[in-house]
Amino acid sequence: MAQQGAQLDGAKFCCSICLDLMKIPVTTPCGHSYCMSCINDFWDGEDENEIYSCPQCRQTSTPRPVLVKSTMLADLMEDLKKTGLQTAAADHCYAGPEDVACDFCPGRKLKALKSCLTCLASYCEKHLQPHYDVTPLRKHKLVDPSKKLQENICSCHDEVMKMFCRTDQQIICYLCSVEEHKGHDTVSAAAEIKERQRELEVSQQNIQQRIQDREKDVKLLQQEVEAVSCSADKAVEDSEKIFTELIRLLQKRSSDVKQQIRSQQETEVSRVKELQEKLQQEITELKRKDAELKQFSHTEDHNQFLHNYPSVSQLSEPTDSSSIYIRPLRYFEDVTASVSELRDLLQDILRDKYDKEMTNISLIVTEVDILLSQTESKTRDEIFKYSCEITLDPNTAHTQLLLSEGNRKAKLMNHKQSYSSHPDRFTGCYQVLSRESLTGRCYWEVEWRGGGGYVAVAYKNISRAGRSNECKFGNNDKSWALDCDINGYKFWFNNISTAISGPHSSRVGVYLDHRAGILSFYSVSETMTLLHRVQTTFTQPLYAGFRFNYVGDTAEFCQLR
Repeated sequence: MAQQGAQLDGAKFCCSICLDLMKIPVTTPCGHSYCMSCINDFWDGEDENEIYSCPQCRQTSTPRPVLVKSTMLADLMEDLKKTGLQTAAADHCYAGPEDVACDFCPGRKLKALKSCLTCLASYCEKHLQPHYDVTPLRKHKLVDPSKKLQENICSCHDEVMKMFCRTDQQIICYLCSVEEHKGHDTVSAAAEIKERQRELEVSQQNIQQRIQDREKDVKLLQQEVEAVSCSADKAVEDSEKIFTELIRLLQKRSSDVKQQIRSQQETEVSRVKELQEKLQQEITELKRKDAELKQFSHTEDHNQFLHNYPSVSQLSEPTDSSSIYIRPLRYFEDVTASVSELRDLLQDILRDKYDKEMTNISLIVTEVDILLSQTESKTRDEIFKYSCEITLDPNTAHTQLLLSEGNRKAKLMNHKQSYSSHPDRFTGCYQVLSRESLTGRCYWEVEWRGGGGYVAVAYKNISRAGRSNECKFGNNDKSWALDCDINGYKFWFNNISTAISGPHSSRVGVYLDHRAGILSFYSVSETMTLLHRVQTTFTQPLYAGFRFNYVGDTAEFCQLR
């Protein structure tokens, strides 16, 4: 215990200049104590001004104070030295093998407190002080101690690398920018870092948006679980009431139907909960990635920042949540209706028809699986089974649209075509609708050429005359449109746009499940990426359409079969 107390006292009696136990301790007029040699060396540097200050409190004295050895402190220092704790009191300040050492300490070096990216040197507390006191040095960039400062020196010109070559994606010095990298796109490293930090901010915003989207999806899934369970419970209740009216022979069949409904309920709830858990895991990972990007964006060493940026900024692919939506509450209503019909039929039919009708009930219960899985397929091959042939209706085409390829292709011309007058024709907007109405499940693909345009679906009663929002695809509540600009995508509905991120492609896939109220847009290349999905209620048949922006642009319904 006595030794521990001595250690504690020893730390208090270190000279604040040399950071070691004081040798020949003296006390200045302000009450602070130092090694006699340390304070004299310090004051020797102030002789020119003839004003002598305390290194700790900066209190000044004139003339130079006469220093006398402090006998009491000297005796205490001797006691501490006898305990062998002098080294322990100072070792905590010296640099070890894993530490960054001060570049200005003579002899045994102290730990560096900061590294200067301008001086390319590291400083202990004592030698760092000029960076706080001297005006020109205050402008230097100080960072946490780093052993990799020399990596900021150009190996060719022995200059600090403060430039960044965007052409070659590397840090260079000024001389490199006018010699080896002459004519390249070069900026200051600081400017490049700011640009990358802005990109990180966008990535973080995207992560935050994805987190919000996934949290909404989780809530939708919970509602779907409750809806499935509620509908299944209602179907079971109704079925049991009906089966109690049947003869004893039907009681076994009632149990069978109940078991099938419960089995389907368990299957669907299990599927939804599995997806719910997966999305929750993605939310956790996105939050972790957000924290990582936040920490990384504050990296002060530009060399390390730019070196690690490509790997840190990568984001994982989002989970396909295309199957998330709330379906009609009465999942099993067909079961109840079929059982009711069977009850009425059995009053007049013979026993030999019994097995046939019970088979029909079993089929209806099985078909509930189809109702509960009305979502777009996960792969392009699977979704192709819903592909349909679509052609354009010449009676709807604006007069500057030229139709070809069997009315599958449209091109915006700079002069009018020879169309006859028709009430369905768009007169102000460069638009055209399909001849075929779309209900049920449909899939088609559109190939674009040019500056871009809109892939849309619309009700037949959309306005046709003029250029108002009531006519434009996506600018009203009767149409939905994907803006396929060369710089990216936007989704439009009711004159509200939503920015969409995703791989750009000249081919866009569209999936429609009219009954389920699903409309999905895909970027199609070697892979198929979901761009945007709409969950709504369609009240009328839909028609596919194009809207053009630039003369010379073309759009064509692709042949998928």
